[in-house]
Amino acid sequence: MSGTRHSSFPGARSGPTPRTGRQVTATARAAAGSTRAVTRTLSDDPLGGTVRRTVLPSGLRVLTEAIPAMRSVSFGIWVAVGSRDETGPQAGAAHFLEHLLFKGTHKRNALEISSAIEAVGGETNAFTTKEYTCYYARVLDEDLPLAIDVMCDLVADSVLEPADVETERGVILEEIAMHDDEPGDEVHDLFAQAVYGDHPLGRLISGTADTVTPMTRRQIQSFYRRRYVAPQIVIAAAGNLDHAAVVRLVRQALRGTPLDTDPAAPAPYRPATPGVRTRAASTVVEEKETEQAHVVLGCPGIDRLDERRFALGVLNNVLGGGMSSRLFQEIRERRGLAYSVYSYASQYADSGLFGVYAGCAPGRVDEVLELTRAELARTAAHGITEVELARGKGMSKGSFVLGLEDTGSRMSRLAKGELLYGDLVPVDELLDRVDAVTLDDVNSLAAELLSRPMSLAVVGPFSGRQFTG
Repeated sequence: MSGTRHSSFPGARSGPTPRTGRQVTATARAAAGSTRAVTRTLSDDPLGGTVRRTVLPSGLRVLTEAIPAMRSVSFGIWVAVGSRDETGPQAGAAHFLEHLLFKGTHKRNALEISSAIEAVGGETNAFTTKEYTCYYARVLDEDLPLAIDVMCDLVADSVLEPADVETERGVILEEIAMHDDEPGDEVHDLFAQAVYGDHPLGRLISGTADTVTPMTRRQIQSFYRRRYVAPQIVIAAAGNLDHAAVVRLVRQALRGTPLDTDPAAPAPYRPATPGVRTRAASTVVEEKETEQAHVVLGCPGIDRLDERRFALGVLNNVLGGGMSSRLFQEIRERRGLAYSVYSYASQYADSGLFGVYAGCAPGRVDEVLELTRAELARTAAHGITEVELARGKGMSKGSFVLGLEDTGSRMSRLAKGELLYGDLVPVDELLDRVDAVTLDDVNSLAAELLSRPMSLAVVGPFSGRQFTG
């Protein structure tokens, strides 16, 4: 059970009104107030299976991809609620709740929840991000009815016993402490804080000891019932399944629970406006007696609906996306200054981050930062080459397609398309969007993005040390 920091391939079309014909929001609106479920076939993808979508009267959505060649099914319940939906005193509530839902329902205790899935060789887990929470299970196809019943039960009808709240509070405080002992992870959170400050996107997904310790069961229960509502939930499944059977089993599992509600329209995907205000470029240093220095240098990026996200994917690959990237070759291969060095892009509904991470000996941090800044400046001024463009495109397309080789990634694709973009774009169209990226697209973005003032986050043994730009 953990949070995620960033995604890789930009998976859907941008804009508030995707095309009619395959667009699913129009159907959702048509179903508003309906007393019957509305089902559509979204695609028969040659690289996958048949994708269908049903909007239940409550506004809850069910999407499936039938892949008969598989013998397993991945089943996920995705809630459009994350850490950015918390107030300051609530920081960590979404993550706290994610833990608690596995502790027991009116039908099952914690052991019965875990043993039911493990007894058939399945696996279950959950994670919280800044914009959504996911609960998932992977089982043999014949055990899908069991997985649906268990997962729907725990998400819809958890009891949040006071004793479990106290037990899990201790677990989460230990998780926070463990995170503090992982400087390679902590530095990314420091970077987000440097860019976003007190905005919820700058906070820790887990919350802090100061917010988790006083949090009451009543606060968590209120968050649960206000936020976990049917229009905010997407259920997705991929593997050897029958869509109608999945919908029937979901409706059966939710009958009589707080998610079995009056007719409503599905909630729209999170809007991109108003934009998030970021802080002026700054440096944040966390002094720790570590063997390595951990640094992230970067700036505000672009949001996930920005048309330039495909160009950004290519640019990221060229700069620090693999062993052939500029930063890896210069800092690790030629000079041996760091074992791990890479760039990344995080994208949210209304904002984003671009950063370069490196872990190196404390005495080499100045040289690593100097080389990183020089490479970013060179790329901003002169762009990339045609050869690098082709390689960056190939990396984007290959990693995306190879990432769809298991049911879990296909299930995630369905849910994220629906939850984050309001549309599911066929694989071939996504690959075409990458192919359409031009050298000018990448170089124009590089000139703008990499010329922005850079913030710096550092974790290491640097008591009193001043880092300058």
